Amino acid sequence: MSEAVYDVVIVGSGPGGYVAAVRAGQLGMRTAIVEAGPMGGVCLNVGCIPTKALLHSADLLDEVKEGKRFGVMVEGVSFDLAGAMKHKNAVVKASSDGVNFLMKKNKIEVVNGWATLTGRGQVHVKLNAGGERTLQAKHILVATGAQPRPFPGVPFDHTRVLSSTDALQLPAVPQSFMSIGAGAIGIEFASMYRAFGAEVTVVEALPRIVPNEDEEVSAELVKAFQRRGIKTMAGARVEGIDTSGEHIVVNVTGTDGKTTAITVEKLLVAIGILPNTKDIGLEAAGVTLDQRGFITTDGYMRAADGIYAVGDCVAATPWLAHKASAEGILAIEHLAGLHVTPIDYGKIAACTYCSPEIASVGLTEAKAKEQGYEVKVGKFPFSANGKARVLGQNRFGFIKIVADKQYDEILGVHMIGPRVTEMISEGGLALTHEATGESMLQTIHAHPTLYEAIGEAAHALVHGAAIHI
Repeated sequence: MSEAVYDVVIVGSGPGGYVAAVRAGQLGMRTAIVEAGPMGGVCLNVGCIPTKALLHSADLLDEVKEGKRFGVMVEGVSFDLAGAMKHKNAVVKASSDGVNFLMKKNKIEVVNGWATLTGRGQVHVKLNAGGERTLQAKHILVATGAQPRPFPGVPFDHTRVLSSTDALQLPAVPQSFMSIGAGAIGIEFASMYRAFGAEVTVVEALPRIVPNEDEEVSAELVKAFQRRGIKTMAGARVEGIDTSGEHIVVNVTGTDGKTTAITVEKLLVAIGILPNTKDIGLEAAGVTLDQRGFITTDGYMRAADGIYAVGDCVAATPWLAHKASAEGILAIEHLAGLHVTPIDYGKIAACTYCSPEIASVGLTEAKAKEQGYEVKVGKFPFSANGKARVLGQNRFGFIKIVADKQYDEILGVHMIGPRVTEMISEGGLALTHEATGESMLQTIHAHPTLYEAIGEAAHALVHGAAIHI
């Protein structure tokens, strides 16, 4: 007796896949989700959630060490990596269990195994428990994610040459730690392991660290990292990596043309991702991959007739968990026949959870000028913010608003400083609602808060000067 046909079969349970499944369940669709590993994908298990758990331990450690400034006397402060890992693992388990609960609540059938597309509307699953099964579906949604990309010619050995997954599972804090790559992943691990006590170096091939951020944000992070003792080498070229000895030797050529041999105990390679699109039947199903192996889709996440794709396996950037979730909802609502609007990828917030934090949405000042805008800028430093002083986090950071000079429309909001990842949503709301500097200024921001710095930056944008500087 053949199986009933599913309305949608989802391959992958990361933040793109499981959110799509929940939305499908809410719409009354008969839905199955196929996952070979733990529910939640990279994000919940070896990405966003565990990284932020360890970063919280790092922030707490730094704060306790400075307790004397606030009249809190803590003697003999020490760090237990095993304890931090235990907290991280507990958070991961609770998050993954939460996804399993959502599947039951929304009547989603979970199929544990490795999926391959084998024909029109067919997903063949090699079951983890043994045996095989073929699922029939009106629609298929591919959400297989991605994996860390190794340095050319130097594979991950998972003990010294590390992927981001490996860096979440170290048994001890290394004496020395290097990240090749200064995007969000490399910067977060650099910040974390410096707080834990390692000597840290960050190497970036592009002219500046966090290269996708506004130039002033990059410069501010360099100053903050210098104060913390983190060495940054931007515009640097890795000439070779020698793993033959007890420690790793990385030969790096700097902007001055000189090559330096840097010896480190642990080396994190954080130079991008590879999509999980090989050997799962995509090409035979009519799905087109770009030259890097990412799936190409239209604005509604359609990859082929009856097949949708979302998340890190898709060519559309940025590759972020919340972007994947938004794509998952969009794809499900589109295949359900609802009216939907394609995602504006230029209005997706990005967050980096280093110390100090970074958050941004929209165009940088340089990008706005490249696109032909005559721009105006409003800035306000956290050094003049009362709540930042209260927290003792006013040494570095600012809010920067970029707007079109002619129409006053907000084009981008850029932040570096305390807890800015919790504040960037106001910038995102401003962009999606086509807010102006004047309308942001008219929003009265509560005092004393960190986010009133946004109101001050808006005042600087509209009137040429903030109030409190």
